[in-house]
Amino acid sequence: MLRIKTPSRIHLTLIDLNGSIGRVDGGIGITLEEPCIDITAEKSDAIEVRGDPDLMERMQKACELVCPGKGITIDIKRSYWNHIGLGSGTQAALAAGMAISKIYGLDLTPREVAGIVGRGGTSGIGIGSFERGGFLLDGGHRMKSKNAFLPSSFSKGVPTAPILLGYDFPDWDIVLAIPPFRGAHDLYEKDIFAKVCPIPLQEVEKLSHIILMQMLPAILEKDLDTFGNAVNAIQETGFKKRELDLQPGARELIEVIRESGAQCAGMSSFGPTVYAITDAPDKVVSAVQRYHPECAIIRTKARNAGAEITYE
Repeated sequence: MLRIKTPSRIHLTLIDLNGSIGRVDGGIGITLEEPCIDITAEKSDAIEVRGDPDLMERMQKACELVCPGKGITIDIKRSYWNHIGLGSGTQAALAAGMAISKIYGLDLTPREVAGIVGRGGTSGIGIGSFERGGFLLDGGHRMKSKNAFLPSSFSKGVPTAPILLGYDFPDWDIVLAIPPFRGAHDLYEKDIFAKVCPIPLQEVEKLSHIILMQMLPAILEKDLDTFGNAVNAIQETGFKKRELDLQPGARELIEVIRESGAQCAGMSSFGPTVYAITDAPDKVVSAVQRYHPECAIIRTKARNAGAEITYE
């Protein structure tokens, strides 16, 4: 029996939704140990996916695309919610696609599977998390190949974004606060891209400066305070600022977390998940519980490795 355990990820921000220099998108993110998707799979006469109903259809479709006409039984042992900003859609599709590829000896890479199932048309962070883990920066897409500002769900056929760098992320505590609702997705997400893009070039340049000259050195030097300053600045810059403006209550929750003593707090992707990277996780958890007791809270760390694929 095949077993695949995938990570999740924080998507810190998209970088360039201006596109005037010839590329679009690009992004940065952090691979996480928890939450995760954990599946077992074995050959069968038909495709059957059992477990989390939110992921069943996505996994079945991935299997149909990767290996048409072949059967597989997938049991979802652990999972997490979709449309909360932690990348479950990409991880579910890659887990199922890689499972059927392994079982039928197709020898596909995760990147090849992503192309077949239509993931990575905007962000390459989820694919990079599955492949290698850690802190990741992707290079986006040629504007002429994408030709529009669109989320991944409407970017089928676009080549997957290249990973420009991957660093091991320091052993800092990460707290996820997940309000009980879903972030933007599908047509609403597409409408957001259409309304707010292109982002002014000056903001893209400012964001690139923050990433290159503040965030990346702070990771290598394991400087949490400087890394936190970069995360906090990103919340008020470029596309991330627009994402936050559209997520009710996110700014207030971020402020509560910062006031608790966390070096930084931000929103992952379109939310609603808000994250803190901090040397005082207990204080963050207590503050979130007092302010928003309905939030699910996950304490985790970065994962500096990709998905686990084993045989049992």
